[in-house]
Amino acid sequence: MPQARKIIIDTDPGQDDAVAILLALGSDELDVLGITAVAGNVPLEFTEKNARKICELAGRPDIKVFAGAIRPLVRPLVTAEHVHGKTGLDGPVLPEPTMKLQDQYGVDFIVETLMREEAGSVTLCVLGPLTNVALALIRQPRIAPRIREIVLMGGGFFEGGNITPTAEFNIYVDPHAADVVFRSGVPIVMMPLDVTHKALTTAKRVEAFRKMGSKVGDATAALLDFFERFDEEKYGTDGGPLHDPCVIAYLLRPELFKGRHCNVVIETASELTMGMTVVDWWGVTDRARNALVMRDIDADGFFALLVERLGRL
Repeated sequence: MPQARKIIIDTDPGQDDAVAILLALGSDELDVLGITAVAGNVPLEFTEKNARKICELAGRPDIKVFAGAIRPLVRPLVTAEHVHGKTGLDGPVLPEPTMKLQDQYGVDFIVETLMREEAGSVTLCVLGPLTNVALALIRQPRIAPRIREIVLMGGGFFEGGNITPTAEFNIYVDPHAADVVFRSGVPIVMMPLDVTHKALTTAKRVEAFRKMGSKVGDATAALLDFFERFDEEKYGTDGGPLHDPCVIAYLLRPELFKGRHCNVVIETASELTMGMTVVDWWGVTDRARNALVMRDIDADGFFALLVERLGRL
């Protein structure tokens, strides 16, 4: 069997983050070196605890969880309790975690790991605002050429935004961090709303998790039932978009996704369009292409992968 791909998951769990973490932990092809929590969907005190709850749900209390940035680089923190509930993981009742939070600061863990591991061997999987990754790049610029790639959920172009008319939540929360990352020269794969809005948790798809008859299956179904009620109301769809697991699914089955290399610039000046990901999809500027921007997904294949992998836990 080929060597497992080394990843760091940077996250602000979040129901969809939880499913993404479970997908990674259920996949032998991925070696999760650590999970770094960031403030985003809910404040840091909840996101770091939620990350530990999910590791324990998966039966993986050995995974190291670190707390990172408590707030964005420049702007005040904006959270999304209206979507995720007060804890960020509303839905199932998950016990308080017994595994301990690591003492090391999450940003230092990212820097140290990238400097220690072989150059080009570690992928950063970013499921929340990009604060921790930007801080790591600022603190130690030498990590940039050592990162294999950054696969992130964030942005939107054809679909517009989901927190403002033009901005997707993860980028909007810390646009200045996103700007640092998109200018870093690190290879980026971007999963925008354009692709995640095609991965809908229909009633039938959620039922497949419930039918597993396992703790993980039941918890996943409860997470998705809670999470989707907001989006169903907002978009008038059967089910809500399952954003963050697209990041992990891409590492496992890149053929499920289609996109193109584009230039992406982050708006940080205008309050009207703050956090907009300006994607040069048609190549109308001479700006260098800095991201592989996904636009299409095989949604049935994606959910089949989720059910198969979560079924292993």
